[in-house]
Amino acid sequence: MSIPLAERLRPSNLDHYIGQSHLVGKGAVLRNAIESGTIPSMIFWGPPGVGKTTLAHIISQQLKRPFYALSAINSGVKDIREVIEKAKSQSFFGAANPILFIDEIHRFSKSQQDSLLGAVEKGVVTLVGATTENPSFEVISALLSRCQVYILKNLSEEELIALLGIAIKEDETLRTKNIEITEYEALLRLSGGDGRKLLNIFELVVQSIPTRDIVITNEKVMAIVQQNIALYDKAGEQHYDIVSALIKSIRGSDPNASVYWLARMIEGGEDPLFIARRLIILASEDIGNANPNALLLANNCFQAVNTIGMPEARIILSQTVIYLATSIKSNSAILAIDQALANVRETGNLSVPLDLRNAPTKLMKDIGYGKSYQYAHAYEGNFVAQEYLPTELASHVFYQPGNNPKENEIRKNLAQLWKAKYGY
Repeated sequence: MSIPLAERLRPSNLDHYIGQSHLVGKGAVLRNAIESGTIPSMIFWGPPGVGKTTLAHIISQQLKRPFYALSAINSGVKDIREVIEKAKSQSFFGAANPILFIDEIHRFSKSQQDSLLGAVEKGVVTLVGATTENPSFEVISALLSRCQVYILKNLSEEELIALLGIAIKEDETLRTKNIEITEYEALLRLSGGDGRKLLNIFELVVQSIPTRDIVITNEKVMAIVQQNIALYDKAGEQHYDIVSALIKSIRGSDPNASVYWLARMIEGGEDPLFIARRLIILASEDIGNANPNALLLANNCFQAVNTIGMPEARIILSQTVIYLATSIKSNSAILAIDQALANVRETGNLSVPLDLRNAPTKLMKDIGYGKSYQYAHAYEGNFVAQEYLPTELASHVFYQPGNNPKENEIRKNLAQLWKAKYGY
């Protein structure tokens, strides 16, 4: 079996490593730690194909440490204990403590993560975990507190193009061909910042052209890729493409397509909790106050899936996906917070109006803190018109209700309270 291009090009040192200059560039924090020979246990958090596994290998090679690799998909507590015992036995011969690399560490259960604690704490192994999920939610606090978290980013357009250049010039197989890339857009767009995916697509395109002289264009890339649509791959190849299709189908109110993409994810072995988390986000981002019950159902779905497990969890996921797909849609919540955040970044830390400030001391009261504040419940209808925004933003509107029955009622109520702000 031929070795994939991405594996053939895996670099063995930091000087040949593409991307993550904020971590491993000259003078960067992780590079300094590696070069000093003293590294902490760490977790690499980032999307697929950005070099998490490669970086772990480089650390091991540069520090001349034994390297053990486990995948959370097919490893259990027994496998972890076997590696730890091997590491302990090697320590008697004066060897440096090994690197234990755990791919997709977010898939480990609490008991599996607990089994790592003692070895990490005592320095029997240096843990390097890789995850595509936020470790704050997926890694137990006791283990997380013993690790440094490094965030890896999608490769930039320049870095992806550089990676293709290295492949053409240095790969023994590709060097036998005369390859010219005249258009990069399709390759870059299909890769989505994933270096491994880019190389896989590039290799597929090259292998599909039987001649020695190869000219690669956007049209040629799309034609070849569309003829070779891969099955869903939970390890990364179409992981985010299928997730995107599910989310967009729900957003587009198509329950049939939504259930289909859900089925693709389930059949592909996707973590059901990963799916449930995405549904919680969607419930606020795409439905919001048009149907507040959507968020409640999505959150309950996550809890139920966590309690029940597969295969029965597929029914709960299906019910939730259909409910969200058939629900009225609104993106007013995300528009409001994004506009507010943009305003905060533009205007900085504007002063809190005096009448809204807390006044725990006599001095604060004497200089007017809270003096003009009007307690809403003391007024008819539990409302009194007063300005709550900083003076510079007086009467600014961030939240615009969506055009749906629920938010039309909200708009009507806001218009009665705030008059001109909402159309009266």
